[in-house]
Amino acid sequence: MTPLKDLLRHPNTLTSFRIAVIPLIVILLYFDESPLCTFIAAMLFSAAAITDYFDGFFARRLGMVSTLGKVMDPVADKLLVSSAFIMLASLNWVPAWIVCIIVGRELAVTGLRNIIAGKGEDVSASKLGKYKTGFQIAAIIPLIIHYRSFFGLNAQAIGEVMLWGALAFTIWSGADYFIKFRRLFRD
Repeated sequence: MTPLKDLLRHPNTLTSFRIAVIPLIVILLYFDESPLCTFIAAMLFSAAAITDYFDGFFARRLGMVSTLGKVMDPVADKLLVSSAFIMLASLNWVPAWIVCIIVGRELAVTGLRNIIAGKGEDVSASKLGKYKTGFQIAAIIPLIIHYRSFFGLNAQAIGEVMLWGALAFTIWSGADYFIKFRRLFRD
């Protein structure tokens, strides 16, 4: 295998890509009137979101699970999703109150997961958390494309429907985490 292929298969490289692409997405969204810029931003976001699956896959398959990866993977996910939602709110393409709930949940659950990890317990994402992430990504991509119509589909309308699903799973999965680990608050 070539050194480039080895590097691209390294889980921490994929996680770093997710973080590195955020400024590019933000810059492209500053040119929100340009269909090309919003399309490129959506494609970059999509590529970054896909790396979330592959970094975990390669880490497990190649035996490259690391402490750095365990810490940085969820941070990269939160940065990518939160940055995209904040930009969408700044453009008035999504309601800011929904973004506040989503970002607030992400921060609260990240804090809780740090407490859980400090107690030596498993902090793996729950199925609800995975559904939440899926809906968030499925909402963000068409919302970044915004009012453009591709293949006769209204991207904004699709994104708004997915956003409501993302909001529901965000609240549900956040509540589930806190209920499941409520005993930690008694200590």
